[in-house]
Amino acid sequence: MSEAATSSDVVRVAELDGGAVWHVVLATPKANIVDSPKIRALHAIFLRASRTPALKAIVLEGEGAHFSYGASVEEHLPANCAAMLASLHAMLQALLECHVPCLAAVRGQCLGGGLELVALCHRIFAARDARLGQPETVLGVFAPVGSLALTERLGRGAAEDLLLSGRSLLVEEARALGLVDEVVEDPRAAALDYARKHLLPKSASSLRFAVRAARLSLEERFRHELPRLEKLYLEELMHSADALEGLDAFVTKRPPRWRNA
Repeated sequence: MSEAATSSDVVRVAELDGGAVWHVVLATPKANIVDSPKIRALHAIFLRASRTPALKAIVLEGEGAHFSYGASVEEHLPANCAAMLASLHAMLQALLECHVPCLAAVRGQCLGGGLELVALCHRIFAARDARLGQPETVLGVFAPVGSLALTERLGRGAAEDLLLSGRSLLVEEARALGLVDEVVEDPRAAALDYARKHLLPKSASSLRFAVRAARLSLEERFRHELPRLEKLYLEELMHSADALEGLDAFVTKRPPRWRNA
């Protein structure tokens, strides 16, 4: 394993196919929470990927039964929220801008920040037990990156269903909507097979140009709209009574008492 793909305690990375494929594993089961240590580790991996010319594919997977239960709710609380949001968004922007084809292998729960990570991948392979959702409204908040990535991937109608309802999709419905590309018995094997059949025979340089071309408008949206969504989240949402109530209710394991304010 080279320096370019060094593992950490929370994210494990293996170089495959002579370094042309990185297998990146969220390595804190069962929940694989996307918390600050994992965000830092993933950010470093995507930055290194952008500086590794021979890299042709990244396969993302969660260790154990679930991809990820999402971001740390405790880090969404007022004392940590601004720093958490900035680091999460910087990491996801690094994924978007590394211009390496990213394939997601999803089992079990894939929620919140975990779904934001997966939704930015180029192709999503999911097991039959996969459940995908953006449940932020259940906690009284919203998903800034999900608001962009899901709208881009699914169209406004289907994206708004997930973003407003907070419901989780069974895998066949997720495939019908276009959130999942393939439903398979072994998503890791399917992702690696796809990389080896369709990506490894290509020029790594040409693949990066193709990624940039296909996502030119998405990158523009991120650069211009994500700061506005962060401002809406931090300067308005986090000053509302119900955002604080929803987060506190989750942390203290009780039903929220909404004030509608």
